This record gives sequence, structure tokens and C-alpha cells, in this order.
Amino acid sequence: MIEYPWMAIARSKLGIHEIPGPEANAFIAECLASTTLDYPDNQSDETAWCSAFANRVMQLAGYDGTNNAWARSWLAWGREPTDAEFDAGVVVVLARGPISGHVGFLEDWDDNRVRLLGGNQGNAVSYAWFPMSRVLGYRVPLGKGTLKKP
Repeated sequence: MIEYPWMAIARSKLGIHEIPGPEANAFIAECLASTTLDYPDNQSDETAWCSAFANRVMQLAGYDGTNNAWARSWLAWGREPTDAEFDAGVVVVLARGPISGHVGFLEDWDDNRVRLLGGNQGNAVSYAWFPMSRVLGYRVPLGKGTLKKP
């Protein structure tokens, strides 16, 4: 069993949620600022933030993410995991319509579904099950240390 270093960080953020109205959750705004989003989108927890959450968690773990707020940007990040690397923490990219997507960290799976730990799932950092049919790809860093920041 692999324990990816970013999973402890992601799990520590469980329960963080959007604040209704004009105020924004500070951690979500921090996540949005970890992408190339401009003002005012990088200040509002009403902005789609699943990819921003994945980026910030990777940064906190010492890895570069995509720096992109688009969930499907993760399809070009890293590489597909080997069978031995397929475990909790693998980055999972899902389809949401023809061009949109969702990204989160694999926590569990069965024959028909994947359970992700992710941001912007029910407007919070939470666990959620998704149909396997929506999976576009699985990703891990290129290699040990390859994506680590100096």
C-alpha cells in the first residue's frame, strides 16, 4: 500500500466549505490563488475550485501541480500510475459534460464507482462517489522527486 504524501494534507482539510454570500472562505481563496486565475475569480469561493484545491494540496506537499483552475488540465500532469502505484491518493480526472471536468484524489473504488476526496464536492472538501464511466484518467507524479520543488 502506497501512502502518497499529499493525502494527509488533503484529509486535514475535510469539512472546509464555501461561505454563502459575498464573503469567501480564506483557505478556498488561498487555493484559487495557487492557479493562474485573475481577480475577482481568484477571490470568490463561488468560483469552481476542485482543481485549485488539488493544486494547493500538491503545493503544500512540496509538489508542483498544474497551476490551472481547469480540472482537465490534470490529464497532462504527471503520468498514468502503474498497477503497483494505483492506490489512495492517485489523482482522478472526471468528465462533467463534453468539455468540463472534476478532479480529486482517489480514496476508494469498486467495480462501478470511484470515491474521491476533493474540493468543491457539495461546496466543501468532502468524500463523494462517482460513476467509473466518468473517469477520464488517473495520474501520479512523473517520478520520485521529479515534480518536487527545490
